[in-house]
Amino acid sequence: MWPINRIYTTPEFDAGRGNVWRWGTKTHMMGVINATDDSFSGDGIAGQVNEAVTLAKRFQADGVDIIDVGGASSRPGATPTPISIEKSRVVPIVEAISSEVDLPISIDTTWAEVAEAAVDAGATVVNDISGFLTDPDLSSLVADRNVGVVLMHNQRGREYRDVIGDIDAGFATSLSICASSNVDLSQVILDPGFGFGWSVEQNLEILRRLNELTSQELPLLIGTSRKSSIGTVLGANVEERLFGTAATVTHAICAGIDVVRVHDSSQMRDVVKMTDAIVRREASAS
Repeated sequence: MWPINRIYTTPEFDAGRGNVWRWGTKTHMMGVINATDDSFSGDGIAGQVNEAVTLAKRFQADGVDIIDVGGASSRPGATPTPISIEKSRVVPIVEAISSEVDLPISIDTTWAEVAEAAVDAGATVVNDISGFLTDPDLSSLVADRNVGVVLMHNQRGREYRDVIGDIDAGFATSLSICASSNVDLSQVILDPGFGFGWSVEQNLEILRRLNELTSQELPLLIGTSRKSSIGTVLGANVEERLFGTAATVTHAICAGIDVVRVHDSSQMRDVVKMTDAIVRREASAS
């Protein structure tokens, strides 16, 4: 079972700002900055540029590999954020972080207009929780600007058939759009969408069957941090989900996940480092 020995279509990913990731050698951490006022995790800092920079510096000190900035809440039932508001939230933060912190920045958005403004401000990766299905211009922007992209399968509003089958079908649709828009596959990361349109049991099934998704031969990201499914299983409020998150991160790494999206960077750094030492020992020694 271990050490992990995954096969990748392309072995490297250019995260930007001089950072090239070689898949399989370590688990990368994505630190979350929610530039919103209604984040499910209770950490929204809309309009607070200085606080965002402070958090970004903490992420860098904790060994985070990329900072993910989002200006629209993705929690269930959230009121849609106008594009103009989303831009006004993220652009100043991306600009400030890029001038103060030497880490790649991803922009968490489904809109080409927001992504373009963020890339102009210093972002080097787009994180689209709709897998290119919201804005038909976003895939072309990613291709034209030659930036990395995270494409998530979002089950919300879709008919459920089979967890892994549905995720694979969603990935296939997103990758078809990549092909038609000439998006470089070496710059693509896939995300199964834990917590987006699934029941608690279905989210747990995603975790149990993560190894079945590695057949795509593309790198995989997962974001379980502080999610409500963890709270339901543990009977825990958002601020009490640290150990539950750690369990999901450990399991995901053991199953072959390449990137974990986290809020609690100092604690997850140790979880990631220890798990990597166990399951990636040959890769780490090479």
